Amino acid sequence: MFLLLALLIGVVAGLRAMTAPAAIAWGAALGWFDISQTPLAFMGYQWTPWIFTALAVIELITDQLPSTPSRKVPIQFATRIIVGALCGAVIGAASSLLSGGLIAGVIGAVIGTLGGAAARGKLAASFGQDRPAALIEDAVAVIGAFIIAWAV
Repeated sequence: MFLLLALLIGVVAGLRAMTAPAAIAWGAALGWFDISQTPLAFMGYQWTPWIFTALAVIELITDQLPSTPSRKVPIQFATRIIVGALCGAVIGAASSLLSGGLIAGVIGAVIGTLGGAAARGKLAASFGQDRPAALIEDAVAVIGAFIIAWAV
């Protein structure tokens, strides 16, 4: 179950890179799961959720801008993979499966990045514009991330 959740948080990281760690940091800080005795305990520190939340809000805003590069360019793709790995590892660490969670998070991030781009492109084409598709993707990422964090 933990590896599936790690995979799914990776998918969220592929959709919105900063939403996944924001949700995971809030989950850890609120005591939904315990990572205090792991190398990733910093994700549950007092300021971590606030920092990732600020970054997530900035990302949600900048994603709406036409000048924002594709999530598939190397720097964007690499960021999503790294964040997916981090978030998957945190979920894995909560159940002593840190390495497995890390790998599942990476796989999920690749799936989320490529699948999210394809799904958003199809939604945008059906709406005739990108904004509704982007907002739907935002909602899926935010709601999904917090459901996953809560389920850990």
